[in-house]
Amino acid sequence: MGALHSGHGTLVREAAAMAKQRGSSVIVSIFVNPTQFNDLADFSRYPKTFNYDTELCQSAGADCVYAPRLEDVYPNDPDPQHIALPLQATQPKLEDSMRPGHFAGVCQVVARLFRLVKPAAALFGEKDWQQLQVIQAMTASLALPIEIVPVATVREPDGLAMSSRNRFLSSDDHRRGLALSLALCECQRGRSPAEAEDIMLQVMRAEAIDPDYAVVRDAQTLLAPLSPGPYRAIIAAKVGNVRLLDNAAWAPGK
Repeated sequence: MGALHSGHGTLVREAAAMAKQRGSSVIVSIFVNPTQFNDLADFSRYPKTFNYDTELCQSAGADCVYAPRLEDVYPNDPDPQHIALPLQATQPKLEDSMRPGHFAGVCQVVARLFRLVKPAAALFGEKDWQQLQVIQAMTASLALPIEIVPVATVREPDGLAMSSRNRFLSSDDHRRGLALSLALCECQRGRSPAEAEDIMLQVMRAEAIDPDYAVVRDAQTLLAPLSPGPYRAIIAAKVGNVRLLDNAAWAPGK
């Protein structure tokens, strides 16, 4: 959605390396999608840095930036309900509860961009783990011949997961926001999901952060971890005026 940073640059470089091996090209789509904002103020506030974005894409190895107009993506009035949402978008009670309508908008725009661009593979960052699982499930349910390639979260030198919204953090809130990555590190000591979740809460509350959620879930379904794994520890929290997301693989500690 634009406002690109070094994490997005990593996605483009990974795509460029794949394209070189396959003899293909790299297209970066930039489109601030209105249907995935449940808060219109957040949509209007979302940073737009198109000139910088195109320069970053070129330097990272993109062959083309596709920046469609609203009417190109949505030739008719958008109807976020026209794609059946996978369970990862409706049942985990994570972002699906915190941001009603968000994943309907995500699925709608990603499916539309897939049909416009017709990629062989699409790369998505792991930072928004739920979104990644939603897109993988949607692509499979629509039988789209597209390989979804996860790319590891890129972090700032101090450990904060890179985000387009980090620019809105004050220096103190940036420091407090490090509690998310610290909580994910510390929770690895937990010998059960419940113990890991308790550790995350303790770390967050030490910085006076009350997270929207700090949970351990099945890595694919995002439901309660009843299977043998793999698992994912997932956190969302508002720090100052900025909402941050982060996650990491989790396994029971010894």
